[in-house]
Amino acid sequence: MLKQKTFRCPKLLTLVNSLGSQHELACVCCGRNDGTVVAAHANQGKGMGIKATDSSVMALAYACHVGLDQPGPGAMGKEERREFEKEMNRRTLVALLELGYLVPVLKLTLQPLSK
Repeated sequence: MLKQKTFRCPKLLTLVNSLGSQHELACVCCGRNDGTVVAAHANQGKGMGIKATDSSVMALAYACHVGLDQPGPGAMGKEERREFEKEMNRRTLVALLELGYLVPVLKLTLQPLSK
């Protein structure tokens, strides 16, 4: 069985990091816009030495990123954290779309879809 390649997009990560450090993109969790916003990866879909897919990027301030990666007492459970990560990813992608940095492209196919 072939190992599935993980989606990598350094330009997307650089964009989020750059916008965060320039105060153009606020934390999608707490709304902080203090220059500490970075491209955080989801904690699902990774393993030893393997980062999660870049498509799961979340624009998180330092405090929110640390809270997600190093949870303390009263931290979210596994399922709650996964739902949280999905929502933060969705908010990040919507923010990038609304700022004009992501442009949706519709791919048209000339072949009928198989049934």
